[in-house]
Amino acid sequence: MPSKITRRDFIDGVACTVVAGIAYPKLVHGASTAPYPPALTGFRGSREPDYAAAHALRDGAKYRIDDYPVSEEFNCAVVGAGIGGLASAYFLHKSRPSSRILILDNHDDFGGHARRNEFEVDGRLLIGYGGSESIQSPKSGWSRTALGLLAELGVRIDRFEKATDTNLYPGLGLSSGLMFEREAFGIDKLVTGDPQRNLPSDIPERLHHGRPIAAFAADCPLSPEQRRKLIDLYTARRDILPGASPRERLAMLESISYAEFLRKYWQLDATTLKMLLGRTLDLFALTADFVPAASAASCALPGFQGLDIAAEDDISNTEPYIYHFPDGNASIARLLVRKLCPHAASGSTMDDIVTARFDYGQLDRQGAPVRLRLSSTVVQLRNREAGVDLLYINGGEAHRVRCRNVIYSGYDAMLPYVCADIPPLQRESLASCIRAPLVYVNVAVRNWRPWVARGVHYIFNPTGFYSVMKLDYPVSLGQYRCAHDPNEPIVLHLVHIPQPPHPLPDRRATLRAARQVLYGRPFSDFETALRDELGRALGAGGFDAARDISAITVNRWGHGYAYDLDRLSDPTRSEEFAAASRTRLGRISVAGSDAAWTAYAHAAIDEAYRASREVVG
Repeated sequence: MPSKITRRDFIDGVACTVVAGIAYPKLVHGASTAPYPPALTGFRGSREPDYAAAHALRDGAKYRIDDYPVSEEFNCAVVGAGIGGLASAYFLHKSRPSSRILILDNHDDFGGHARRNEFEVDGRLLIGYGGSESIQSPKSGWSRTALGLLAELGVRIDRFEKATDTNLYPGLGLSSGLMFEREAFGIDKLVTGDPQRNLPSDIPERLHHGRPIAAFAADCPLSPEQRRKLIDLYTARRDILPGASPRERLAMLESISYAEFLRKYWQLDATTLKMLLGRTLDLFALTADFVPAASAASCALPGFQGLDIAAEDDISNTEPYIYHFPDGNASIARLLVRKLCPHAASGSTMDDIVTARFDYGQLDRQGAPVRLRLSSTVVQLRNREAGVDLLYINGGEAHRVRCRNVIYSGYDAMLPYVCADIPPLQRESLASCIRAPLVYVNVAVRNWRPWVARGVHYIFNPTGFYSVMKLDYPVSLGQYRCAHDPNEPIVLHLVHIPQPPHPLPDRRATLRAARQVLYGRPFSDFETALRDELGRALGAGGFDAARDISAITVNRWGHGYAYDLDRLSDPTRSEEFAAASRTRLGRISVAGSDAAWTAYAHAAIDEAYRASREVVG
């Protein structure tokens, strides 16, 4: 393979970069030379060193906490430095400023799934998001508690309305495109003007530039019969349940998958189905075989126009999808860390957080009221009289910490391995919350002229390794300016959802098998696939991977989106069962988005507030 990308394993961050012509500040003489994780490329997200100790515990490794002396004492320890864990520490510190708090996380960077990626291309700083993407529907979907936290951090929601340039790509005549790959459709062909909006989207419906389905279908490499079926799917107002009430229709759609709905009621053949089975991957990290038809309807996917239904979680008519920092929700995590560890970064606003330089050597500062310790995997939690003992692994060595309270804001299914004293119902509830694996890949390129030449800003690739390939969100905040000129460097965002080698009927088995595929896949697979698929889609527009690609960061999340899979197929599942997972265990409170059975930042904040209230009474 020609001209492989150099993947840096260590960057100390002392080089000077440029933000739209403004010098990025160098570290001052004598400042910490600790590694700067956001600038690392190659494999990021959850790496093997991050999950090695946890997997060893899962596979039978034993730790006797009494074999280790108590090395430190804190008022409270927070397990997990994602948004949920950081928010827990924030609420605790706000209530009791003099309390000593230790935050532990197994990764080498904070933020959990809210991960920041940085690149320097031709002297310009590029920022991308490697996980948690946006503040979705803050005015209607966020609680007063979650919005209150954003306000205290200095986040003004209305600032995004001017920061996000929703007219940029449409103004250049760009639309969404659908990529047909030769392995599935007999030919490599990019068809522009996709009539299907991929929701949620920052592009308003009036600027979507989707063509009428008949014109779009005419360019698709399908047989005349398949084109007719596709047009019918989008236009026919077929009532598949005549006489049924809207509630009865919705109940039926909740009981079957979108794939089954398409096969049973629209009689789509295997080839046409290939265009649609992956439509749910970006939002759910699941194919349409495992997503209820009702959820597909809420995303405005085709086939429901003849049914009088109104799904409660309909996202097709919600707020604009523009509440996005250049690094996604990583800026929320950075704002929290700056409040908790003020020596780590300067500044005080949502604008200056975007380019604030963090000194990671100041996160675990001796004597500070709040200390954040990375690369530290908690392997034991044990309640004791008037407190909790905690054992964690750092650098291959075990350390014992004594606390009055603990807030666990990690992966819920791991808690039974860490804490033995869990009642049967709670143990079953924790195990039911399984996460879907996903991969966010950021590719720094020297220009985006090929995208303009091909007329697209978003490519849906239903049968490809990467189901989505798109230009980064056009957001400018503070000193950071997005790329407005196609000659400027930009970040491309690609989505890969691993699949098992063979179809499996069970959701949990499917996700576990997919996770094994993901962890066994070398970096070269991701690099080869993106070079190939970007080349197929954009080569006719002048894209040359060897010339245009500057750097690649692959953010692997083996445990990505959180779901109660049983509730996907049974919406009547007991709320009592779901609530059991967040029951307090002695002096151990359970927080994080898993406790809410959903993978949203606002849910993590709400659970953090609840858990912090349990601690402070």
